Amino acid sequence: MPEFTIRAAAAADVPAVTAIYGHHVLHGTGTFETLAPDEAEMLHRLQEVQSRGLPWLVAVRGQEIIGYAYANWFRAREAFRFTVEDSIYIAPNGLRQGVGGQLLDALIDSCTRSGMRQMLAVIGDSANAGSIGLHRARGFEELGRMSAVGWKFDRWLDVVFMQRALGAGAETSPI
Repeated sequence: MPEFTIRAAAAADVPAVTAIYGHHVLHGTGTFETLAPDEAEMLHRLQEVQSRGLPWLVAVRGQEIIGYAYANWFRAREAFRFTVEDSIYIAPNGLRQGVGGQLLDALIDSCTRSGMRQMLAVIGDSANAGSIGLHRARGFEELGRMSAVGWKFDRWLDVVFMQRALGAGAETSPI
């Protein structure tokens, strides 16, 4: 497979990002959304993340976006300001090629450099071995599961929570 690069997302990337996410909404259990958002909504989400000073990255092979990842606030309350939640979605033609791992590595690095101290993964579907394994390989530890909290494709789905420290983690004050 040809090499790919990772860069910050731009508004021009929204059609490809929308298509990738739409595929996962309609065919996967990694997200619990059941209606694929349109480009306007995805542009709003991109701008919201970037306005918070958080990274939204895309993996590009040639001229094609084959995956994306971003970090967003885990919760909006002030005390959570050093904790982010990651999201990673890969195009079907980019799966099992190291795209997710490189995106997550770049996301971890960017969040660490910006002063974030904890990253959480909220993984839809406890059978999502790919995402669980990817996070575990990057130092995330499973915190727990919420059983049967999502209903999609006529079945109950669990949510798996994973966490890893960034930088000094909780060893020192972040401010």
